[in-house]
Amino acid sequence: MSDRPAARPRVPNFSSGPCAKRPGWQLQALSDAALGRSHRSALGKAKLKEAIDRTRAVLRVPADYRIGIVPASDTGAVEMAMWTMLGERTVEVAAWEAFGLEWVTDALSELKISPRIHKAPYGTLPDLSAIDTKHNDVVFTWNGTAAGVKVPNGDWIAADREGITICDATSAAFAQALAWDKIDVLTFSWQKVMGGEAAHGMLILSPRAVARLESHTPAWPVPKVFRLTKGGKLIEGIFRGDTINTPSMLAVEDYIDTLRWAESIGGLDALHARADANAAAVHAWVARTPWIGHLAVDPSTYSNTGVCLVIADPDVLAKGDAAVAAVASGIVERLEAEGVALDIGAYRDAPAGLRLWCGATVETADLEALFPWLDWAFAQEKAKLARAA
Repeated sequence: MSDRPAARPRVPNFSSGPCAKRPGWQLQALSDAALGRSHRSALGKAKLKEAIDRTRAVLRVPADYRIGIVPASDTGAVEMAMWTMLGERTVEVAAWEAFGLEWVTDALSELKISPRIHKAPYGTLPDLSAIDTKHNDVVFTWNGTAAGVKVPNGDWIAADREGITICDATSAAFAQALAWDKIDVLTFSWQKVMGGEAAHGMLILSPRAVARLESHTPAWPVPKVFRLTKGGKLIEGIFRGDTINTPSMLAVEDYIDTLRWAESIGGLDALHARADANAAAVHAWVARTPWIGHLAVDPSTYSNTGVCLVIADPDVLAKGDAAVAAVASGIVERLEAEGVALDIGAYRDAPAGLRLWCGATVETADLEALFPWLDWAFAQEKAKLARAA
């Protein structure tokens, strides 16, 4: 395709985090933010509690699960769970991309608990059946943001488990069906599927997770910012909006705004449907486009949020990894310069390629408008590669 496309995406934001703002978002949506007020004031606490209550309603969190707003985004929420709950029994860690590998590093190098590690290359899942979910604690990501791979369901987790499961669901929450009966700790961040601003993470605990916290004392020191118990009892205030440290009330307002938007379009079912439609559009384009392919190997594991793509053109592949990386980065830079697509490069530790965010805040029409530009940019980069040979 040599002709520059005429139509452009209305919104060129396809970043995998922070992600596109919800459709129609304007700065005026934050005009009711509790700015200049203490987060411990009645107004501040009410805003934080509203964020928690709307999360429960939209995400359909079970009534007996606790929801807390904690520091340091999704990473902080996962770290908090690991540092306070692990060490009682053997830990199994599943990792198939960069973020899962971070939890391996924590368990192996920092907590020194000698976990059983289940690794797989980018684009594939480890053998989930090899994980002893019956007897051991398990740490895993539901959706691999950097690999375009998700676990298809929670069937691999034992219903009668004795340990706890810690699930990093930051790019799955609000977009994929989560098996709450198989999850004891679930974490996510506002800036992913809901397109909020980065600040705090969300930590959701099952009754079994609370029981672990109140019965287990870690063998290592726990920093104040990670502490969830006092005197052997859960600090309940954290799960009513009494945050451990000071949150951005502007970011809180933005998260509340996007939750209200979710409710206005039909709630969780509508969010799932939007992400599914976006991913389906990308999958259909890939199926009819010979130069591009999925990083994920098994279609049953394709993500419907962070869809990761690789160059599949045989002429480019024949020139080696450096040529593939040059073409991929050239596409990214060319489309950014055109103002057509921003932040669509593969994650820095992943194989060279592209990554298109397909979460609910993205419009399918914008993706459809992007595809001809991707074809055009590839043709330009391939021709450039040929001229340099």
